[in-house]
Amino acid sequence: MTAPKNARLVVQTWLGTRVVMAMVAVWVAISQQIPLAQVVDRWDVAHFLAIATDGYAAPNSIAFFPGWPILIWLSSALPGSSALVMGTLLALLASGIAAAALYRMYGAPAAIAWLLAPTAVFTMVPYSESVFCAAAFWAWERARAKQWGPAAVLAAVAAATRISGLFLIVALVVLALTQTGRAGARLKRLVWLTLPAATLGGYLLYLRLSFGTWSAWYNAEAAGWSRSLTWPWVALQHTLEAAAPGSNWMTMFRFELVSMAVGVLVTLICLFRRRWAEAVWVGAQVAAFSVSHWFMSVTRATLLWFPAWELLGAAALGRAKPSAQRQAAIAALVVCAVTLQAWWAYQFFTGSWSG
Repeated sequence: MTAPKNARLVVQTWLGTRVVMAMVAVWVAISQQIPLAQVVDRWDVAHFLAIATDGYAAPNSIAFFPGWPILIWLSSALPGSSALVMGTLLALLASGIAAAALYRMYGAPAAIAWLLAPTAVFTMVPYSESVFCAAAFWAWERARAKQWGPAAVLAAVAAATRISGLFLIVALVVLALTQTGRAGARLKRLVWLTLPAATLGGYLLYLRLSFGTWSAWYNAEAAGWSRSLTWPWVALQHTLEAAAPGSNWMTMFRFELVSMAVGVLVTLICLFRRRWAEAVWVGAQVAAFSVSHWFMSVTRATLLWFPAWELLGAAALGRAKPSAQRQAAIAALVVCAVTLQAWWAYQFFTGSWSG
């Protein structure tokens, strides 16, 4: 398949998946007789919009990094706009930009696999996943191309939106050290990475000056979302208990366990292939999730793991001329993916716990 056809297929997948999830939102609004805005304004969306309009006024809201609320605030300053609408539009746009980065790095299969992710609903509502992935994926693409200035700027944008920026910086450091070039070139790359590090440090310094402790962000996470440091085996036990039959969140915590297993597998594959930076990128996040009270929001974090989508895309769609049987299997896989994606969107839009 030619490059233009591949690119067209990625765009069609982006549009088709967004339309399916939008239809789910509209159906929920009609069937439950509630405004569409209320359907979209679920869970962390309310936190991001509140910060965009009122700043860090609510308890524990400092757990959310300021980059995404600032973008929503800036865009909603336009006459006749609202924070919810502009946040949704920005998330949709950023999801397309993130897919374009995957297409640029790994081709259409990786981009399509990412667009078909079960938790893709978080890339079309005002969550920070879309903008983080857009900035982080393009930062990685520029770093791979040895364009470290643009990579550092994009990584700084990512670091302003999520704590995941910390793991991105560490992985980029590994990439900078393992990339070919003289010692001077490696040093120059590391100097560039002080920019995203300063962005991340700037927010932590703001919290230190405002709340009098360097652990303000951690305290907010622990108080608001039970993300306190826990031994990995204890965290696993808590997750297994939450995933046991009879638990209110049984299904989602089972998905969390699967996501952790996927993260471990992708890390091991990257290590086996000596892709050290990618192994650090995924492995560091898996390690961080493993020392929380329980494995929570790992399903959403899979959206950030571009090595996983590269591997999945190559395994499912990578052959240039698949046989008729393989084409049928791919079609069935796509149908299953869209169905799971729609179900996940339904969970979110109805206010059920969805990771």
